Amino acid sequence: MEIATKDPKVPEQIFKDCHAALDHLPDVGSVKVDIEVKEPQGQQAGGGGDVTGKSSIPGVKRVIAVASGKGGVGKSTVAANLAVALSKSGAKVGLCDCDLYGPSVAQMFGSHERPMANANDEIIPIEAHGLKLMSMGFLLEDRSPVIVRGPMATRYVPQFLRQVEWGDLDYLILDLPPGTGDIQLTIVQTVAVDGVVIVTTPQEMALIDARKAVSMFAKVNVPILGLVENMAWFECEHGRRYYLFGEGGGVKEAATLNVPLLAQIPIDPQTRERGDAGTPVALIPPAEHPVAAAFQQIASAIKERVPAR
Repeated sequence: MEIATKDPKVPEQIFKDCHAALDHLPDVGSVKVDIEVKEPQGQQAGGGGDVTGKSSIPGVKRVIAVASGKGGVGKSTVAANLAVALSKSGAKVGLCDCDLYGPSVAQMFGSHERPMANANDEIIPIEAHGLKLMSMGFLLEDRSPVIVRGPMATRYVPQFLRQVEWGDLDYLILDLPPGTGDIQLTIVQTVAVDGVVIVTTPQEMALIDARKAVSMFAKVNVPILGLVENMAWFECEHGRRYYLFGEGGGVKEAATLNVPLLAQIPIDPQTRERGDAGTPVALIPPAEHPVAAAFQQIASAIKERVPAR
């Protein structure tokens, strides 16, 4: 079926109602409900804002996206720890996991609560380690796949960002899905994003897709704040470095693209362990851990380039 609405709750409710009415009918083996959502005629996406159709998020001073051209490069780890580092520097910070298909913020912060709503039907974000958190994973129902299909996803995510009670924030960090698909484009075309951090590894396969991401954000006029080279090396207990994914690929790419290299982050078992345990490594004082120091370096660069207004 095809419907015209800007409310993401409408197709979800239709989906549930169809299953409730049809699943138990005699001789019905299975039910498949396909819903295509279209923009109502006479209305424009974005709901206000500047002439480009972009609009700000109430109470949020700066919106910073963290993106990657491909999955598996540590983008969510960078987003989570950047948010922590900004918070530790004194800023009021929120982190929104915009990845419908592989949300990870809940795990990385050790929280699996289900968010509540306020009197205005706004979602109240989960709080952990001084941050306000929201993840699509908190809200998705096992039997509601309609909300992750392309037409619905591209409308749901920007509206989802604005229907959260963020309060007053200096920075809202967006952990975007990997790649350069519809969700990423919709966010940067409808939300006033102040800049993007691109995460890559030194490997050429990752760098190829990082270039595509840089190109996409440049085309939609989102400033590239810099490149983070993750998994830059592994240092053994004897102090010897092993460049498992190649040496200096991110450094060279940043120079080629004429964007800042924000940091090189090594492969570190403690970073992985703390991420799995819900205590991001950036919580450690920078003087006590090199990876925590690297994230503090990134946070300082972001605050200098995009100061909270």
